[in-house]
Amino acid sequence: MTELYESVGTGPGDAHFTVFTDHEDAAAVARSFSRPGVRTVTHDSGRPWIVGHWHDDEIVTAHAGHTGLAVIGCCPTDAAELERRAGRLRDLAELDALALSLPGSFHLLAALDGQIRVQGTASGLRLVFHAPVDGVRVAASRADVLAAALGGEPEEEQLAVRLLWPVPHPLAEAPMWRGITAVSPQDALTVAADGRTVRHSRWWTPPDPVRTLAEGAPLVREALATAVDARTRQGGVVSSDLSGGLDSTSICFLADRSPAHVVASTWPGRDPADTDLYWARQAARSMPDIDHVVWDADASPLVYNDLLTIDDLLDEPTIGVMDRSRVLHHVPAMAERGSRLHLTGIGGDHVAWCSEAYYHRLLRTRPLFASRQLRGFKALWQWPLGGMARALADSRPYGKWLADSGGRLRDPLPATVSTSLGWGMPPRLFDWVTPDAERAAQRALRAAADAVPLHPDRGLHADLDQVRSCTRIIRQWDRMAARAGVPMASPFLDDRVIEACLAVRPSERVTPWRYKPLLTAAMSGIVPDACLRRTTKAAASMDASNGLREHRADLLALWEDSRLEQLGLVDGNALRRLAQRPGTPELRDAILYSTIATEVWLRGLNRKPEPNAQASYQTEP
Repeated sequence: MTELYESVGTGPGDAHFTVFTDHEDAAAVARSFSRPGVRTVTHDSGRPWIVGHWHDDEIVTAHAGHTGLAVIGCCPTDAAELERRAGRLRDLAELDALALSLPGSFHLLAALDGQIRVQGTASGLRLVFHAPVDGVRVAASRADVLAAALGGEPEEEQLAVRLLWPVPHPLAEAPMWRGITAVSPQDALTVAADGRTVRHSRWWTPPDPVRTLAEGAPLVREALATAVDARTRQGGVVSSDLSGGLDSTSICFLADRSPAHVVASTWPGRDPADTDLYWARQAARSMPDIDHVVWDADASPLVYNDLLTIDDLLDEPTIGVMDRSRVLHHVPAMAERGSRLHLTGIGGDHVAWCSEAYYHRLLRTRPLFASRQLRGFKALWQWPLGGMARALADSRPYGKWLADSGGRLRDPLPATVSTSLGWGMPPRLFDWVTPDAERAAQRALRAAADAVPLHPDRGLHADLDQVRSCTRIIRQWDRMAARAGVPMASPFLDDRVIEACLAVRPSERVTPWRYKPLLTAAMSGIVPDACLRRTTKAAASMDASNGLREHRADLLALWEDSRLEQLGLVDGNALRRLAQRPGTPELRDAILYSTIATEVWLRGLNRKPEPNAQASYQTEP
């Protein structure tokens, strides 16, 4: 049953685990998860509490009487501090305050008088799932581990949902297998001492966006510096993206202030108009202690590379497979240079900037100010006035907007102005998706008709939705990178950093007149003014279009023996015709991504990857 645990070892950055109550029935189930290479942390009674894979640097545990606490992931705390917390814990609800106080990115686990509490991150980068296994409720950090225990096949309706572009909230949270329940990122899971009774309780809410830019920028700087310090304070060698953009440049400068030696990595774009390399070299000149590695642009894998050979164990489809080769290509070279961790600037676009959809509310509360700003956005993005008026007048609640989208799945992609000023991009299906798959997706959308947004303000809903969409990709990339030999970390996606950014007034975070004003203000005095003045961002459109052409043979092979076609969810003939015409305008806007992601994931379920490491069996106190 625990084939996933048996087939793959672990190294740093690849922690995954299951959690059990202090009950004899739960102990019997926990023992069925234990195999050579699996580690165990016990309750005070000696029964298994946490069973799984992790590296010594990824876990801190403490016990005080019948109370246990564990932090798994990246968190600058120690056993002595956790022990003091455990000694004072009288109710699991008290963990809300602890979770909100600790920096880093981690799972927080607790055991108190036989019951357990498990929670991940508000960002969605670290998730929690649970399922009944032999009558006992088991919590886990990965859905596929529970699926292996249950022995079920992926649910066809969920496969149809994953063909949507994009998958809207809350459908994106649902696991791929029946019988497994996902815990929303803002919630914690509590399992009673009987091992059967469960409860979800909210531990996180976004902060009120009331700080001015002047008030918020120092707090963003502090939170981001703390997030980088959590990864670099141990010294050694770390590598970091230095794309030339403001996000990765900020991370690199913060890492350069740490005890670690930094190897900065720059991939120039193939597009001659791409100015990233110029800006990366400008930044590197101000960091004389770093090693700056500039890769050959033509050596970078293109989008769609190696789709047929992906064998990572993933618990859901991810469009991240399209860029997997590009993300991992530099990892062996970074490992040769001694890097123990690779830092990225991913997430900066999602938290330092924010959605223009805030102006839907601001137009009603501050009409003169909002009108002036909207005129600027109209000029900046070339939005048509009629489209702006319709989007701003649309006051449908989220559930109605979602239900309405179910009847328009075959419509053309909507105009950018409607998605930017509304609830987001409404889901679409494309010509190659079968009527059966369409009906299944519509059923799921109808079932979600009572869904509430992530926040009543469409701007904050859009921000949170974009963060979670990003972390669901990064969550899988992190696993891929750890398996390849150098784990990744994205400090912008730490909860404390997200909170510091969201607390700043949206009217000052997103403006047509300045580029990323919050991050620019936060990094003033750390990043040179010359680098902060950049107001452009490179796009990899040439890499994507070239990849579509150069790897069309792989795409054709992908559809020759399509698992989705065998299930009746796609028209394989239509996909094979498209693969032979990669230059067709029908393939604009990455509309193949969700279909490829689901096909690759289905194929990967039957593959057995090579172990990346082997840990010895170990029982820990």
